[in-house]
Amino acid sequence: MLYILYGPDDFSLREELATIKAGLGEGEALATNTTTFDARQLRLGQLADACMAMPFLGSHRLVIVEGFSHSSIQPPDLAQMVAAMPPTTALVLTDGEVKKGNAFLKALAPMAQAREFPLIKGASLERWVGTRVEREGGTMASGAVKMLAAAVGDNLWLLSSEIEKLLLYTAGRRIEEQDVEEVVSYAREANVFPMVDAIVEGRAQVAAPLLHRLLQEGDTAPYLLYMLTRQLRLLVQAKELSARGVPPRDIKARLGVTSDFVLNKALEQGRRYSAERLEHIYRRLLETDLSIKRGILKGELALDLLVAELCR
Repeated sequence: MLYILYGPDDFSLREELATIKAGLGEGEALATNTTTFDARQLRLGQLADACMAMPFLGSHRLVIVEGFSHSSIQPPDLAQMVAAMPPTTALVLTDGEVKKGNAFLKALAPMAQAREFPLIKGASLERWVGTRVEREGGTMASGAVKMLAAAVGDNLWLLSSEIEKLLLYTAGRRIEEQDVEEVVSYAREANVFPMVDAIVEGRAQVAAPLLHRLLQEGDTAPYLLYMLTRQLRLLVQAKELSARGVPPRDIKARLGVTSDFVLNKALEQGRRYSAERLEHIYRRLLETDLSIKRGILKGELALDLLVAELCR
């Protein structure tokens, strides 16, 4: 049997691979009969040897080829080998994004169980979150679902991890928006954005109360300074890359941002303010950080003075 699994949603792809493994027999026996190859270093002879061998003390052999679209093997040769495989062999070809019209897909899709895994976004991502929570035996308020999906974005590995933490935190009760705010770091980051806006715009009457509210809610002065500095750095970098014409998806990858919400907010804020203003605030944040670390000022006082100065 031939399986072709490809697409940028690596989480769902790996779950499908686990499902295939589960259907092939017992774990230990299958592990003994599993071979994994990197397509870039694979020759047809090596693959044929693995696929034609009979399973040892098990019912199936599993052969996995990762990055199949980069293989130097000719698609017709691979198709011919697949046609000759014994029924005890399951060959799984995996890859990330594959261009339409790829030669391997054209040659092998008719004889395979092929499945594409595109990134899940928008309403589909929210449905995924709700379904995942239910599958794990929990329940989640619709507002909390939207907040979690917006905060973390389409990285299902991170979403799955955050859902596990939320389920442990709520211990059987329904997950609410407040739980997401308290547990999920990305949601806590979102609370800093209004303060960044107020500081950059010089609105002291808004920035100062926001600062003290975050402190009262348990955020420390070093954490808030770190978040402010991180956000300003993100704005400067996002603004520069956007000005060069770099697409948002590539900006996200270059800056290591996992959340669409965080990236979109950074791009929006970056467009609204001049590079000179952002760079000035960024430098003052770094100077404030040094004054705290050198013991010149205490954290909360340093932030109060910084906000007052920048909002003058």
